[in-house]
Amino acid sequence: MRKYLSFRKIVLYMMIGLIAYFSIYIYFTPYNKALDVITYYYGSKGDRVSQIQQKLKNWQYYDGTVDGIYGYGTYTAVKKFQEKNGLKVDGVVGDATLKALGIYITSQSNTSSQGSNVDSPKPPTSTSDNQDVQLLARLINGEARGEPYEGQVAVGAVVLNRTRDSRFPSTIAGVIYQPGAFTAIVDGQINAQMQQSSINAAIDALNGWDPSGGAVYYFNPVTATSSWIWSRPLIKVIGKHRFCR
Repeated sequence: MRKYLSFRKIVLYMMIGLIAYFSIYIYFTPYNKALDVITYYYGSKGDRVSQIQQKLKNWQYYDGTVDGIYGYGTYTAVKKFQEKNGLKVDGVVGDATLKALGIYITSQSNTSSQGSNVDSPKPPTSTSDNQDVQLLARLINGEARGEPYEGQVAVGAVVLNRTRDSRFPSTIAGVIYQPGAFTAIVDGQINAQMQQSSINAAIDALNGWDPSGGAVYYFNPVTATSSWIWSRPLIKVIGKHRFCR
């Protein structure tokens, strides 16, 4: 009888121990996950901070030096970016802000990757945003692959500038598929094999970087057949393309 009672006590203690273990595990899981979230804030330093600064500088939120030091200028620029993009305005770059910046971290290592053309962003999860990224990336890929990265972003910016101009359709799809607007639609280059830089450029353009200086036209002077396009006021030349008003 005593052996039976001892066995029951052992089983009871084991059950209590298991219940306590799983209760503690469940309770602390959110905190453990929180520790795995990579964040950058006032006082942070390193290559990733330089990448954040470069993104913000490209989109004219930050006018300081890209030095990899998360100082007050970076802090205020991050807050402006967060406010503009509907994020929590706290000056801390966490997962949501990194994604909005087009920076996707796949490991805990803080590898050096400065500049927009070396990111490996994924399209946004929103269906409509994803469609805009993919379509704009295909247009850039068909029109400007092989061009300097700045020139690829500028082509995307021209599309977006047109959506805000009453002379053109108000949607990205409307602008891209407007009859005769882009050579890539006519010759089928919009369906060419996608390059990662085209996706990166589309995201940068959608996030507000406009290397074209507000252009609504661009053309390659070597291949242009329209005399009218030469009458457009020139803003700047990037690679083989002339960007115009």
